[in-house]
Amino acid sequence: MTEKINPGCVQSFPNKEKKKMNVYDFDNTIYDGESFIDLFIFLFKKDPSLVKYIPDIINGLYKYTKGTINAEEALEQYSDVVTDYYNSIEDFDALVTEFWDTNIHKIKPFYFRQRQDDDIIISASPEVLLDDVMHRLNIKNYICSRTDGNAHITDLCFRGRKVELFKEMYPDTIIDNFYTDSVNDTPMMEISEHAFLVSGNKIKQVK
Repeated sequence: MTEKINPGCVQSFPNKEKKKMNVYDFDNTIYDGESFIDLFIFLFKKDPSLVKYIPDIINGLYKYTKGTINAEEALEQYSDVVTDYYNSIEDFDALVTEFWDTNIHKIKPFYFRQRQDDDIIISASPEVLLDDVMHRLNIKNYICSRTDGNAHITDLCFRGRKVELFKEMYPDTIIDNFYTDSVNDTPMMEISEHAFLVSGNKIKQVK
């Protein structure tokens, strides 16, 4: 089995010459869907034995939508699926590459129309999933959930934690425009000069 090395979440240091930058959430914002769920479906098609995890995942999603568990607890259930599978195969990175080969088309057209080289992507999805697609999109600035060497999430980039991580990585940067699909990102909206809610391909300015 090839030794798995966790490179860490790749981000560039703040560009102090550019005080204003645009920031985007990833899932359901510039990506049409939930990439983590799509990855599970992709893996399930390759390995039907993953069916054993479906009851727990459905149960976790149901509890999350009903508000009986928080996002951290729900994501923990998905994380366990990926961690178990990650440790059972020789080259997980190759599977992620194949996943993005078939799913890169789900990046929404509006993002390509307005993309800038200094964009920042901030997402709860883990680095083991996002590193590849960020490279394909030539996005050098991104913040995501951090994982250990077993692809287990150790630092969830979600809600208020997004603000903390953003300020840590980009202390001299002002968010000009922030795009998200969810009010869960209200803390990020509050520190942005302008904020937009994305629903499908519709964009509505809310600040």
